[in-house]
Amino acid sequence: MNQLYSIRLYACLILSITALLASCGKKDEQKQNLIPEVKVVEAASRSLPVYTEFVGETFGQADIAIIARADGPITGIHFKEGQRVEAGQLLYTIDDPQTQNALQIARSQLSAQQVLLAKAKSDYDRVEPLAQINALSKRDLDAARAAYEAQLSVVDAAGANLTNAQVQASYSSIIAPISGVIGISRVAIGDFVSRSSQSLNTISSTGEVRIRFTISENDLLKYQREMAQRKDKSPLKLAVMLSDGTRLPQEAVVDFADRSIDPLTGSLLVQARIDNKDGLLRPGQYVKVRAASAQLDNAVLVPQQAVRQLQTLYQVLVVGKDNMLKPRPVKPGIRIGSNWVISEGLKAGEKVAMVGNAIIQPGKPVIPVAMPWSYDSTLVY
Repeated sequence: MNQLYSIRLYACLILSITALLASCGKKDEQKQNLIPEVKVVEAASRSLPVYTEFVGETFGQADIAIIARADGPITGIHFKEGQRVEAGQLLYTIDDPQTQNALQIARSQLSAQQVLLAKAKSDYDRVEPLAQINALSKRDLDAARAAYEAQLSVVDAAGANLTNAQVQASYSSIIAPISGVIGISRVAIGDFVSRSSQSLNTISSTGEVRIRFTISENDLLKYQREMAQRKDKSPLKLAVMLSDGTRLPQEAVVDFADRSIDPLTGSLLVQARIDNKDGLLRPGQYVKVRAASAQLDNAVLVPQQAVRQLQTLYQVLVVGKDNMLKPRPVKPGIRIGSNWVISEGLKAGEKVAMVGNAIIQPGKPVIPVAMPWSYDSTLVY
């Protein structure tokens, strides 16, 4: 009986294995016959302007360094960092006893010389009428006049010395030279500063902002040729983008270029100005500026994900009418953010597959699924 049970168990095991193998074979056959769905896009044709883009740095309309002109410790800071200050506003006070002592000495010297001037004037006034009646000689009159005029000069010199001492003493109070936004103070109360110290702070006038950027020698030559052909000789206008991609509503206007090209880099420094009444721009920001440089007519565009790159070779997978994937070499042109201009190898209206899917294989049938996509109308070299 045990032998009969073993035979039955063995038969059941064989049947189970046979059924499992048959099931796996059917799944493999279904997997081989599975046709994948593939997202496809239609190559677009557009006539678009081309812009050349540069990275620039912003500067204030005027960036004035605040430098100490007196020696001594800082005794007062009379502004809030990062806030607007007005021209003539007190910024720092410095304890400079030497200039204060010099001021007192100059005042005393002027007072003393003024006393001597009064005496010389009195002597001259007394001698002059006596000389007229010959009670005193003309020599005595000339001597009194000379003493008086000499003392006038001494008083003038003492007055100039006092004025100079007052100017030196005024350096103990640092005044804002312009209206603008003041930065972070580089010194604190108690810090010793001198005439040789670095700047204490910087004030920037930001009602109008300067943007400086460099262009290559080739870009300069291209611009010069375009300007020679243009009837409108107005200054070149530039679109300005912030670091987050936001485009400012106002445009920058190029106002000057440096006198020479840097021989080390082959680049030329260019400056543009832009109105900044809304205060979005601050000195030290990096922005992008764009200048219209060309026009592309009937350009063929596809998303960058539709282009395969194999070292220096580029190809796309074209979906034909038979829904078969056919690789085709192409020559890419200008990048447009997330899209690419195809200069050779692809026509507008042809459908290409989005690469990156592991099941996409050239020469295999697919089920095309149309994928909407957008393009940027601003092309950049």
